[in-house]
Amino acid sequence: MDVQRHPLSGVTVVSLEQAVAAPYATRQLADLGARVIKVERPGEGDFARRYDTTVHGHSSYFVWLNRSKESLTLNLKDPRGREILHRLLAGADVFVQNLAPGAAGRLGLGTDDLARRHPRLIPCTVSGYGTSGPWADRKAYDLLVQCQTGLVSLTGTPEGTARTGVSVADIAAGMYAYSGVLTALYTRATAGTVHPVEVSLFEALAEWMGQPAYYTRYGGSQPPRLGTQHATIAPYGTYRTADGREVLFSIQNEREWTALCTEFLGRPELTDDPRFATGSARVTHREELNAVIAERFARSDADELLEELEAVGIACAGVNDVAAFLGHPVLAARDRWREVAVPGATVEALLPPADLAGLPPRMDPVPAVGEHTESILGDLGHSPADIAALRADAVV
Repeated sequence: MDVQRHPLSGVTVVSLEQAVAAPYATRQLADLGARVIKVERPGEGDFARRYDTTVHGHSSYFVWLNRSKESLTLNLKDPRGREILHRLLAGADVFVQNLAPGAAGRLGLGTDDLARRHPRLIPCTVSGYGTSGPWADRKAYDLLVQCQTGLVSLTGTPEGTARTGVSVADIAAGMYAYSGVLTALYTRATAGTVHPVEVSLFEALAEWMGQPAYYTRYGGSQPPRLGTQHATIAPYGTYRTADGREVLFSIQNEREWTALCTEFLGRPELTDDPRFATGSARVTHREELNAVIAERFARSDADELLEELEAVGIACAGVNDVAAFLGHPVLAARDRWREVAVPGATVEALLPPADLAGLPPRMDPVPAVGEHTESILGDLGHSPADIAALRADAVV
């Protein structure tokens, strides 16, 4: 693919990254054509490479997060490794890191250090709870942050809490790091100023907690845990059908409520029933309303119910498992799958969700540990003998 067609062609990103949040940010930059040089530990590399071995022997996390990158191994405890890194940073546009608290500073890679040595470089720090404040030195993993923001208390059933099924705090932080870097690149290009970017997992997920935060602060209690039922809208959730499947549907306004009562439930008198006439009334009388809906669902199979709900303009869906999602007709009809190489095999990968007309995303291979070490060091002027010596000393 012609890299000149990519919006970030010519932008170089150097990343000291591991796990999910920072790699997700840099993969999105790579999708847009940025050259992303992923600096990994010699030998083992990013520890996310060993989270599992389900994708042709590779980690599902690593395959998802690291396509289109170059892998360089460096021992940053060795001064020679740090000097190689600084030579890379001298020609880079962005530096992204999500090292353990304080580690970047100990390596001379703190924001102030980088500003003095590389004034055009945009540093991006992804931390757990921020680089200042009382929790700056705490490690933070996704589920810990889900717990600290209150998300876990909202997720699950009345009987117990649950984590979300994906790494939502990491993903949130990665998205904000990505958009922050894009903003910083734009500002540098248009105003000539460099603005370091900082994102914490905690504050990223705190933003996503906005609605329940307002609801709790001003309503006096937090939204309840109701499984697949919506905490503040009714009816909105799953109901069991005559053939034992589950169908979800949602009522968002009074026009839909009227259609549901008259055309689907066959109960037009419920439209103006004081228990159900407004959205808040329906939430208050959720159990009575659910009993009416459950009785209707118990008389029909899932496919029939979905067809009837669609016919009267009610948003609805069956509850897919992951295998059904992979075969979803929307993904197939919209040609969303592409082949991506991983060491020793290929995998099917989804295109990035933001389509830029006429600008296809970059979908290059997932690298092996240190796969590009020799070529990157060669570009920096190291001879094969130099590289062999560095390798023998465990510097690369």
